[in-house]
Amino acid sequence: MRAGVEAKRQTQASTEVRIIGGLWKRTRLSVAKLPGLRPTPDRVRETLFNWLGQDLSGWRCMDAFAGTGALGLEAASRGASQVLLVEQDAGLVAQLQQIQARLQASALRIERGCGVAALKRSAPASLDLLLLDPPFESSLIEQALPAVLAALAPQGFVYLEAPRRWPDEQLADAGLKLHRYLRAGAVHAHLLQPAQVLA
Repeated sequence: MRAGVEAKRQTQASTEVRIIGGLWKRTRLSVAKLPGLRPTPDRVRETLFNWLGQDLSGWRCMDAFAGTGALGLEAASRGASQVLLVEQDAGLVAQLQQIQARLQASALRIERGCGVAALKRSAPASLDLLLLDPPFESSLIEQALPAVLAALAPQGFVYLEAPRRWPDEQLADAGLKLHRYLRAGAVHAHLLQPAQVLA
């Protein structure tokens, strides 16, 4: 009986994230189940990387609110040359470091800190893909958007995951325009580009 209770506790304390494509396709990673932690669903990740193309060779990426790292790991699995995972929670950072060691993922760099601050100090035009998937109840998207355009390469992409469709006016204020959009349950997935690219 006690063993069963312990197994149930472990199941509740962790969940699995599956890498969908690329070098580590079908790899399952056990990740902590924490309040507010919400890995991007498989279907949404699959759609995103269909939009982007499966080969991200040479891309420079930042997963600004990494959490489980599912989005950034997916980019690295598809050949991105640099993927910065930024996460504030010390436990999640340790977990990401363990995953990096397990996968021998040399393209990954893990940083404990604020994703907005990391974005603001990025070199101009240094990112080909910026992944923004902060906790839904936060105001981090509003804080991050003004810094996006400076850090993004001219042909770069921003993936924005939010609890609602983001208003075109707010995107326009940040110099961005919607390229692709998907709603899957509570998730609103936006692929954005600099407005001049889509003009």
